[in-house]
Amino acid sequence: MASTLTERLSRLVKTMRGQARITEDNVQEMMREVRMALLEADVALPVVRDFIARVKEKALGAEVVGSLNPGQVLVSIVNRELAATMGEGVSDINLAAQPPAVILMAGLQGAGKTTTTAKLAKHLIEKRKKKVLTVSADVYRPAAIEQLKLVTRQAGAEWFPSTKDDQPLAIAQAALDYARKHYMDVLLVDTAGRLAIDEAMMREIAELHGALKPVETLFVVDAMQGQDAVNTAKAFREALPLTGIVLTKMDGDSRGGAALSVRQVTGAPIKFAGTSEKIDGLEVFDAERHAGRILGMGDIVALVEQVTQGVDMAAAQKLADKVKSGDGFDLEDFLSQLSQMKKMGGISGLVDKLPSQLTGGRTAQLGQADMDRAERDVRRMEGIIFSMTPQERRKPELLKASRKRRIAAGAGVQVQDVNRLLNQFEQMRDMMKKMKGGGLMKMMRRMGGMKGMMPPGFPGR
Repeated sequence: MASTLTERLSRLVKTMRGQARITEDNVQEMMREVRMALLEADVALPVVRDFIARVKEKALGAEVVGSLNPGQVLVSIVNRELAATMGEGVSDINLAAQPPAVILMAGLQGAGKTTTTAKLAKHLIEKRKKKVLTVSADVYRPAAIEQLKLVTRQAGAEWFPSTKDDQPLAIAQAALDYARKHYMDVLLVDTAGRLAIDEAMMREIAELHGALKPVETLFVVDAMQGQDAVNTAKAFREALPLTGIVLTKMDGDSRGGAALSVRQVTGAPIKFAGTSEKIDGLEVFDAERHAGRILGMGDIVALVEQVTQGVDMAAAQKLADKVKSGDGFDLEDFLSQLSQMKKMGGISGLVDKLPSQLTGGRTAQLGQADMDRAERDVRRMEGIIFSMTPQERRKPELLKASRKRRIAAGAGVQVQDVNRLLNQFEQMRDMMKKMKGGGLMKMMRRMGGMKGMMPPGFPGR
């Protein structure tokens, strides 16, 4: 939905640039574009109708002031209503209870419930400084218990053992007793999912809810489900008093459809969004920031947070000192820069949060396939450098024809790929030399000529 809606609205703003005021006709034209984008994203039809009606009502009463044109005014109204539809502001998780605070994770099989449980554990440990215990009450899927054990260990939380021969209610009560005795702050209960909604599943989870009395009952839903997410949400809303929603796979192609539908259908706020498969790929959902992403305005706040968390400040300072002292920038340093970019979520993770204006409007056009290709190019560059000896990395001038052939064979690439990497490295080294000489501003003005450093498929390349 993000790319389609961004593209349609951008086109409409340009079309309406010469118009002096908002009229019934140009509002109708814009609403047609918005309606098509929402329906293509598989947003529920009742949600689309309500959204369009609200936007149209506010648009016809809006005045065009200052330097704005009608298209820009309409986009700002769409932005506000998108945020309102998804729940304005941030709705944090509630832990106001006598420890341990129980959080029940509900949802269909395949929605990413087990992984999300571990991601939430990591979030609570790092952001809220809580002592967290996880337990799996899914006795129907053989790998579920072992999967939770594995991802819980990655999250740094404690895991309570259970087996497929136990009863879900007995497992949950034993885990709660253990959490009390060991002074845990939070108990996360991963419940069983099914491939489809059935009465037995709903009875079981309702029974767990009644016995555990959780402070939070989170509905985990796949953001790429679209219309199906609405039917699932209705069934869970009828069986459980849902307190929040977690949207998973928000990095997929159909971002936004479920976010608009599920919030309105359940009435429960969206509390978290899964942004990657990594254990730290969970962020607190901010409706206004997500609306900005959908409209191509980017999410600079999330980008800054991502960079701050991903950058190794000690390594960055070490590189700065090295450049300042006059020591050459070598391939080890180049490899370190590639590694830092991966820690920050890779190319797609960074570009996704940039406003479309800063990427020349290319982000929406690229698509996931182009981003994947760019990520593969980065991995190829790493493979080439790993195929070099430590001496070759420190002294790239040693890399003559015979060495390049050996490196290419070791990395499984062509010699021209090695040459391309070395050209990109040389551009980076030249940039570092300018920084050393105090020519940082000159370097920034010349950044337009550095597009060739980016892998094919990167915006602006």
